[in-house]
Amino acid sequence: MSASLKNKMGSAITYLILVMTTIVVLYPVFWVVTGSMNPGDSLFSTKLIPKSLSFKHYVYLFQETDYLLWYKNTLKIAFWNMIFSTFLVVTAAYAFSRFRFPGRKQGLMGMLILQMFPGFMGMIAIYILLLQLNLLDNHWGLILVYAGGSIPFGAWLVKGYFDGLPRSLEEAAKIDGANHIQIFYKIMMPLSRPMLVFIAVNNFIGPWMDFIFARLVLRSQENKTLAIGLFEMVTGRTNTEFTTFAAGAVLVAIPITILFFLFQNQMVEGLKAGANKG
Repeated sequence: MSASLKNKMGSAITYLILVMTTIVVLYPVFWVVTGSMNPGDSLFSTKLIPKSLSFKHYVYLFQETDYLLWYKNTLKIAFWNMIFSTFLVVTAAYAFSRFRFPGRKQGLMGMLILQMFPGFMGMIAIYILLLQLNLLDNHWGLILVYAGGSIPFGAWLVKGYFDGLPRSLEEAAKIDGANHIQIFYKIMMPLSRPMLVFIAVNNFIGPWMDFIFARLVLRSQENKTLAIGLFEMVTGRTNTEFTTFAAGAVLVAIPITILFFLFQNQMVEGLKAGANKG
């Protein structure tokens, strides 16, 4: 068998695998989108390709449920978590990367060990802590939990990126009279834009899709998030509102899709930079 034939066969197999993977990934998405526009209500009456399309489920979400309130609550939590988490992660990473202080190695090792345990292992401790701080059923209590939980993984990733930046830039800035705060904001931040975008988008997506901690902390109807509201929409109802649930799921994906298309280049660059320089 000639080398050119082998290359063609290898390319054909690669494309076949990619096509099959694409079908497997997009099939559930297509099913949910078409399901949200099925005239019926239950899972059993839903068809992959409906005879007619209806948007009544989207109208029902906004007129008959608290979906818009859930959406606002989730957007608020995700946005402020993105701000606080990114700030905490980047400042912690800069400190561990550029400063030498007692307990530095132990702190890094502690963050590394914390990543080995799933977050829900501390649910009882988090619940008791928020109860003592009077932050149960409070969006800010949930934001604090998310922000603190993002530090170990994010700080390690950003620290690896900062370690790869030349120290000569900071030394030159110090000679010109710049202090650490000026160096951080005027030199390190502009050079770290891809990594910052990656961390910010990840910290937005996490709370947007989370159910476990939101379910633990939030109790009242007016504080519920999208995950809690949509879950309760179909729980114990034998899938009688599947199409409405599908309509809500489609709308949930819109902000994440927009963020991905806007920042996909920076996210890929940031992920590659953190992996290569970590």
